[in-house]
This record gives sequence, C-alpha cells and structure tokens, in this order.
Amino acid sequence: MRVNLPLITLHLKQAEAAPSVEMCPWGLPPRIPAPPVLMHSCEGVRKLSTKSTVIVVGGGLVGLTTAASLKLIGHDVIVLEKAPRIRAVGAGIGLWANALREFDHLGIGPAIRDMGIEQNTWFFNPAGDPVRAAGYTDSDHRFLLVPRPELNSLLADTIGRDRIRLDAPVTGYTETGTDVVVHLANGGTLRTDLLIGADGVHSNVRKQLVPGSDAVTHSGHYAWRAIVPTGDRKSEATVLTVGHRRTRGGYARIAGDRTMWMVNQFDAGPLTGSKRERALQRARNLAEAGWNDDLLSVIAETPEESILENQVTLVPELPHWTSARVALIGDAAHGLSPHIASGGTLGIEDVGVLRGSLAAGADLEKALTAYERARSARFEAVREHSAAVERAGDAVEFAQRYAAFSHWMLTTAPATP
Repeated sequence: MRVNLPLITLHLKQAEAAPSVEMCPWGLPPRIPAPPVLMHSCEGVRKLSTKSTVIVVGGGLVGLTTAASLKLIGHDVIVLEKAPRIRAVGAGIGLWANALREFDHLGIGPAIRDMGIEQNTWFFNPAGDPVRAAGYTDSDHRFLLVPRPELNSLLADTIGRDRIRLDAPVTGYTETGTDVVVHLANGGTLRTDLLIGADGVHSNVRKQLVPGSDAVTHSGHYAWRAIVPTGDRKSEATVLTVGHRRTRGGYARIAGDRTMWMVNQFDAGPLTGSKRERALQRARNLAEAGWNDDLLSVIAETPEESILENQVTLVPELPHWTSARVALIGDAAHGLSPHIASGGTLGIEDVGVLRGSLAAGADLEKALTAYERARSARFEAVREHSAAVERAGDAVEFAQRYAAFSHWMLTTAPATP
C-alpha cells in the first residue's frame, strides 16, 4: 500500500433576548408533572419571552444543540428523547467550520476540538492515485471528525441533564392559539410555548405538521460502518476512494485510540451473506494492486455485531417547515443522503439561524417564518450540490464537485449573532 492514510466520512455572545411579554396563568395542568418554569402567553398573543418554554423532541446531535442554544438566550428548555439514554446513532460526525462556530458561541468549541481529530481530505481512485480539484485550498477540505457518544454527552451536560427526559416518546401534539399540548406515548401531556421537532428522518412531529411527508428509501443505496481500535495503524490525512460500481469509502482516525471505517454503494443490488461479507464485497470495488489493503483487513477483523448497516432514507422536499408555534430542524426538516458528509453541520447551521430569528423579534410566528425561508432557500442549493456529487462518475469528477460544494457551503454560511 503506497500511502497509509484514512478517509473522509460520509456520515452515513449571547444574543440580545427578545422583549418579554406579560404572561398569563396556566390553563389546565399537564397530566404528568412538568417543571414549574412552563408558562404560556395570553390569548391571542404569539410572542416568545426570554422565559418562555421550549420543548425539543429528539435528543440527537441537532436536538441537543438546539436546546443548549435556546437555553443560552434565556428560554426554559426541555428535551424529550424516546430512547432510554442519550442517543449516539452512527459512529462519527464530521463538523465543518460553520458548525464549530455555533459550538464556540455555546462556549464548548475548545472541548469539542480537543475530542476530535482534524481531517484534511484527499480523494483517490481505486488504484490509489491521488486527486484534488484545481482552484481549491486545504480550507475547502478540512473538517473535524468527532466521536458521537462523547459529543452528545458534552451537549447533554451543557443543557443540564435534569432538562432531558428519557423514555419519553412523543406521539403528536395539539396546537392552540396560546400554546402547544405535546402528547406522550404514556398518555401524559406537556404544554409549551414552542415545539421543535428534531426527531430525525422518521419524525413524528413532521408527520403531523406536514401529512404525507414520510421518509422514503434512497433506492439501492446502503452504507456500512464501524468504529474499531486503531492499533498500530498510522494516519496523517483523510482519504476517500471513489471506486467501481458507484462505491465509495475508506477509513479515518476518529480519536487517538479509535478508527472509523465506512463503505457506501449506490445501486447496491441484492444483499447476500453477513454484514461483514456485504461490506467486504463493496470494499473490493475500492481496492486495486494493493491499494486499500488496510481497509479490507480492518473490515475483515471487525466483529459482526459492531458493524452498522443502513438502507439510506431521505426526507422529501417539504412545502413548509413551521406553523405558528411548531418548527422542524435538522434531519426532521431536510434529511439527505450522507454522501456529502455535512448533514450534521447543516443541521447545526439551522440552530444558529433559529436562535437568531427568535432573538431578533418578539413575534413568534414571524420569527419561525424567517427561519424557514432562510433555511429552505439554502437547501434548494444543497440538494443541487448533493445530486451533482452523487452522479460523479470517477474520482476526478467527484473531487471537483465535492470541493465546489464544500467551498460554497463554507463561504455562504449564515452569519448568526
């Protein structure tokens, strides 16, 4: 093997607070105990004070970041997570500079940089020939690769774990003129001034807000990945191999003692054998003349139970993301194929824009509309870039289209307060 490097993952301040408004007493109490900070605006007033209640559905990366960010500007935030523990779905997450700025705003940027490893992406063909698009610099290829479990744990601590309710699946909600009643699977309810659906591609909040918006499979597109001990593998940069039969993948150091490998294929065809065998079969499309022998060996050594295998699912383009008191964020609003390696980063961008919109004005509905307009317009361009990267036929074309996307994403990222 000519180079021993790992891969690009494909991922399978304080703002000025809005003016407060006079608050009126609770109506009927919730059927399960709620924190005493829950308050709701008076009849006909759709404003969000600095002590308004926000319920975030979903305790993943974007949901936790949303809660931490809105807590920072003075809102009383509760996170409802259906799992019995804080989720860490997937292996690692790539965070670009535009995401790290939001974490700097929260005061946890240095801690996140300490837990991750900076990646400087190079692209290769199946024979191991390096490729980079002309006209782009290292800054268009650099991101931080962070282990999800540690990141989510840090975010949970930043919010305060007493503000996170586990084993609390949400089945729906009732939006009124003065608040939102959130319905829980155990039959209980909670009332809130603002409900945020950060519950992923299979969002129950989205299902009610936009009927008929169920996630769809990205036909034939599968991804395999795992985290394994690094051992004696050496790595100084990030490598993505663009191989035969629409296969892409490689491996990357995710922490000092852990390495993540990943393989994905479009039009994967029938799946036969074990997960390990299926991953190895696709990885051979990335390996010629000794190139990627390390990838083949690390997959072969990975225990079957450690391998994640996923059929990629997408969220269809939505006619709207918000109502007067409900908003979607992250994958719940725009879940894309992971091959552009920026879904988490773009979801964190959502958070900064939502925070800025809420802090800029006291009219809640107008703030949510401003957030939706800004983000839906940006995602029109994201979808175009994603489709272009997916259609890339070889490493040269992929390198050009990917650099065009990352450069655009970084140079046009919203400036939030």
